[in-house]
Amino acid sequence: MLQVKDQIYYLGLKDWELRNFHGHELSTFNGSSYNSYLIKDEKTVLVDAVWNRHSKQFMDILDKEVGIDNIDYIIVNHAEPDHSGALVDILERRPDIPIYCTAKGIEIMRKQFHKDWHFRAVKTGDTLNIGQYELLFVEMTMIHWPDSMMTFVKGPNVLLSNDAFGQHYAGASIFEDENDEYVVMNEAMKYYAGILTPMSALIKKKINEILDMNLPIEMIAPSHGSIWRKNPLRIVECYAKWSDNYDEGYVSIIYDTMYDATKKMADAIAKGLESKGVLCKQFNSSLTDMSDLITEIFKSKGIIIGSCTVHNGYLRSIAALLDAIKGLKFKNKIGAAFGSYGWSGEAHKKIHAELEKAGFQMVHEPFGVKYQPDENELNDCFQLGREFSSYIK
Repeated sequence: MLQVKDQIYYLGLKDWELRNFHGHELSTFNGSSYNSYLIKDEKTVLVDAVWNRHSKQFMDILDKEVGIDNIDYIIVNHAEPDHSGALVDILERRPDIPIYCTAKGIEIMRKQFHKDWHFRAVKTGDTLNIGQYELLFVEMTMIHWPDSMMTFVKGPNVLLSNDAFGQHYAGASIFEDENDEYVVMNEAMKYYAGILTPMSALIKKKINEILDMNLPIEMIAPSHGSIWRKNPLRIVECYAKWSDNYDEGYVSIIYDTMYDATKKMADAIAKGLESKGVLCKQFNSSLTDMSDLITEIFKSKGIIIGSCTVHNGYLRSIAALLDAIKGLKFKNKIGAAFGSYGWSGEAHKKIHAELEKAGFQMVHEPFGVKYQPDENELNDCFQLGREFSSYIK
């Protein structure tokens, strides 16, 4: 049991082998962790648990370090199974423990576990005195589930934030300043881009609400990844930026190709952008991790997507990407579409239509080339890049 801060301890587990999460929705090449916390005051409080697939290991830790009979309260900041799954084993032995969570949390856990445990509903501003310390509850509705909340521990001034401000990352230390801070921040952005982007308007509002509460936050302890203890508010500031139509001003050219025709077009478009001083990156979607692509789109001001035509549509990696983009509801980004074809030529037109439906501002007509591009057509691609650059600048 590792000490986080005065009378607050880490009971979590590191999952070094995890390589994807949320049904392959998010890649986790650096593993992850399931962070549970214990507050030892006059009352002993368990805050969040772990995924049920790790329940036995977690129960062994509780038995050894805490003693199930010594737990007075359980706080469930979020009912998703990776945080609440082990509750079944805990409450099988101690069904009398009061569980503090939001009203939506009660609804979800009753449906999820089919148990009517000793629930106590809380809302923003409610408090729980546990001795020297007082716990303050802050609802985080739809960030990213209806039941989500945070718990602020007054005294040590630790914000137990659950999914917010977290990362799918397993590090040597539980603290970000003892890990590779670049990797930690990159994983935090990747989590935001792939999971929280659709909630950006809510997040922006909630960040302002939290800041207006003037909580003296000295540490932010999420339920995945590293704990923020060196200037912890910097991750809050990042969320404020990321929720405000974020981009880093460059263009991502994303394509898939059968016989390199579409790749040649992508290369020419990139040269056109660069000729105008616009930074760009190129990605073959069939060779690039989907979560990394989503993060690049999140960081980009402009996105140009291409594919050859197959079965009157586009290649599978592009289909998956367009489907993901549609659900993430990116804002304030511009787009264009291109592609090659042999006879029917639908890919570039359909990509254009899908990006438009996803809310991208399409600034160029869909551009297609039959079979392999010749010098004139490659010059047209070059000009597409140059024209696109004017919307970036």
